[in-house]
Amino acid sequence: MAKPLTDQDKKKQISVRGLAGVENVADLKTNFNRHLHFTLVKDRNVATKRDYYFALANTVRDHLVGRWIRTQQHYYEKDPKRVYYLSLEFYMGRTLQNTMVNLALENACDEATYQLGLDMEELQDIEEDAGLGNGGLGRLAACFLDSMASLGLAAYGYGIRYEFGIFNQKIVNGWQVEEADDWLRYGNPWEKARPEYMRPVHFYGRVEHTVDGVQWVDTQVVLALPYDTPVPGYRNNIVNTMRLWSAKAPCDFNLKDFNVGGYIQAVLDRNLAENISRVLYPNDNFFEGKELRLKQEYFVVAATLQDIIRRFKASKFGSTDFVRMDLSMLPDKVAIQLNDTHPALAIPELMRILLDIEKLTWEKSWDIVIRTCAYTNHTVLPEALERWPVDLFQNLLPRHLEIIYEINRRHLERVSKNYPGDADRMRRMSLIEEGGTKKINMAHLCIVGSHAVNGVARIHSEIIKDTVFKDFYEMDPQKFQNKTNGITPRRWLVMCNPGLAEVLAERIGEDYIRDLDQLKKLLDFVNDDALIRDVAKVKQENKIKFAAHLEEHYKVKINPSSMFDVQVKRIHEYKRQLLNCLHIITLYNRIKKEPNKSWTPRTIMIGGKAAPGYHTAKMIIKLITAIGDIVNNDPVVGDRLKVIFLENYRVTLAEKVIPAADLSEQISTAGTEASGTGNMKFMLNGALTIGTMDGANVEMAEEAGEENLFIFGMRVPDVEAMEKKGYDAMEYYNRIPELKQAMDQISGGFFSPDHPALFKDLVTMLMHHDRFKVFADYEAYIKCQDKVGALYKNPKEWTKKVIHNIAGCGKFSSDRTISQYAREIWGMEPSLEKIAAPDDPR
Repeated sequence: MAKPLTDQDKKKQISVRGLAGVENVADLKTNFNRHLHFTLVKDRNVATKRDYYFALANTVRDHLVGRWIRTQQHYYEKDPKRVYYLSLEFYMGRTLQNTMVNLALENACDEATYQLGLDMEELQDIEEDAGLGNGGLGRLAACFLDSMASLGLAAYGYGIRYEFGIFNQKIVNGWQVEEADDWLRYGNPWEKARPEYMRPVHFYGRVEHTVDGVQWVDTQVVLALPYDTPVPGYRNNIVNTMRLWSAKAPCDFNLKDFNVGGYIQAVLDRNLAENISRVLYPNDNFFEGKELRLKQEYFVVAATLQDIIRRFKASKFGSTDFVRMDLSMLPDKVAIQLNDTHPALAIPELMRILLDIEKLTWEKSWDIVIRTCAYTNHTVLPEALERWPVDLFQNLLPRHLEIIYEINRRHLERVSKNYPGDADRMRRMSLIEEGGTKKINMAHLCIVGSHAVNGVARIHSEIIKDTVFKDFYEMDPQKFQNKTNGITPRRWLVMCNPGLAEVLAERIGEDYIRDLDQLKKLLDFVNDDALIRDVAKVKQENKIKFAAHLEEHYKVKINPSSMFDVQVKRIHEYKRQLLNCLHIITLYNRIKKEPNKSWTPRTIMIGGKAAPGYHTAKMIIKLITAIGDIVNNDPVVGDRLKVIFLENYRVTLAEKVIPAADLSEQISTAGTEASGTGNMKFMLNGALTIGTMDGANVEMAEEAGEENLFIFGMRVPDVEAMEKKGYDAMEYYNRIPELKQAMDQISGGFFSPDHPALFKDLVTMLMHHDRFKVFADYEAYIKCQDKVGALYKNPKEWTKKVIHNIAGCGKFSSDRTISQYAREIWGMEPSLEKIAAPDDPR
């Protein structure tokens, strides 16, 4: 049970959590009871915990609605340029606490629930995560929505309302088992269905070329039903919209074909249409060319573009009431950002609308498309790039295939003008890849159809210009930009780590929450003993709290004074959880060899989901749990080394573990992690980073000082040089005794006594075809980890480095990222202005 806040507490907490005014609290209690009795319980005598959660959610939602309506009204009157962020993934997590933070309601709600005899944390734990994403790309979209609202941009997130999000992960006998994420089972208080904006989406059919133009006929229709979720800005009274589409079969689905006696079957077959929004594809950084996935990609794009054009035509401009019909104005009023290539079909779909429906010329249409669209690239891994077979397109989207062929014809004409006789360049730059089966390269389509192409960290943006998109960069250098990723400090500091947010606010004020660069002011306090003590104290409290969470939910006891060494992210060979495993085994072997030496105690936590079809990733999870079984039960080791696999890593677990971490593992092979954003979350929450010079780690080292991170291993040029000369894993195995010992233990069954050959596939991969060169960085990693262990024994010096890191976090706010997108890509100006609250006279 939360204890009531004393007046002194309330003063100390200034307004990071919002003021708990008496009227505020009384109103909240009244509204809570109203919802409990009238909206929810009605004819039941007894309210459940879930009823209390829904009553609280509805009470908080009431505070959003007026602001939501007023914001949309404000946009309608002012008619600003609008930005549409198109993404197949929005990894939102929970909404309740984030809404309370952004509306400054947290203290009042705490006090109100306390007075009603309820525990706020218990209620928050009832909410399901909205897990409509796989990892970085989907979570980035969620952070961007928060920043766009906080910066007063007229922004809309558009995606799919998956009935089943990312699977829940269970670990059974050390293996990952997936179960469906039925997140809507009890209803979702944060969404509002908008059937009045339902839109038809067409598939299949054929194309007719007539004197009146082109027609796509005999199509199958699926309806797109929008659900709106409010997105509140940070204390600026702005509430934007995330609109997610759900697939519905039309009433006459399968009935118009006079299938005699097939009525029951026809109704049952409605499921086939509605399957489009059934489930999120659970692959991270991997392309699976399935028809259902292509249907999802077209579904979100077709529904969204209809909405964009409807809103463009209906908007007021200036003071006149004429409806806007001139589509050549579209790029002045609309920006479309493609989050990776998944919504790439926006390019041919917008062309189809302009050509076939609005009857514009090709030249005019193409000019509008290019000036409206921009593309963000998220990966250079070849297996992740979308390449759709032409025959799939021919069948599903015949008109779009024609348009893509014509885009390609004109594009290659331009290439050949610029590079006469260079047939190989033409082949490399074509949107259509010839060979076995003809395929459409969606990244090439995005580059050709956009006015801006960006990578997500400086090193990544350089790599795409030097390698994968080199030809395109040479032809159109002005298109290529960098936009280093960021994270929202509202969720990833104020909400998940209120203790630290408070300690910082006491020193530098609380304006840093909307202007994270102000964290630089902490450099004045880096030697201040009081701050050092407070930062260390908050970390210790977070560790004790997380240890209690692990004990309660997973029945594992850990030593809160040990170093919490954490690697949480999707399981993937390029992220090198295997390198972490080799360090664990090496540490274990050293402790066994010299049990009386004074080792720095560590609790090593690894968490993350493996794609269900990714065999190697699933074996990596089994290896981690198998190592844990041996290490954790060895009495010689005791609590100096523990290995924990964190089950079902998701947004809500990240919010608990990140504030408790001492060491953040960011150890991908240089040149493979486009940016990373978990790295930034750990940095902001007072962990030190051990990492390679990859992704945003490079810029983190620049901002905080390289001496304040533990950087190790090959840089990109070293990796490239090794590719050239050939990577020989056996050379390292034979030369480094501790590496040989660890590998021999894995392959000899030391960690799988009942099944000695269990890990033979992993061993063979590491020894003979490891694309990510784990052994090449082993020695440098172990040496670097020794430095980490030594520094941790000196808490004061450790904490000074932590303060340097927090002070260097300003750049990694998604507010900075979004301001750059707005100014440099969308042609919009962000603003920190507040609009009037609904209860203010206008």
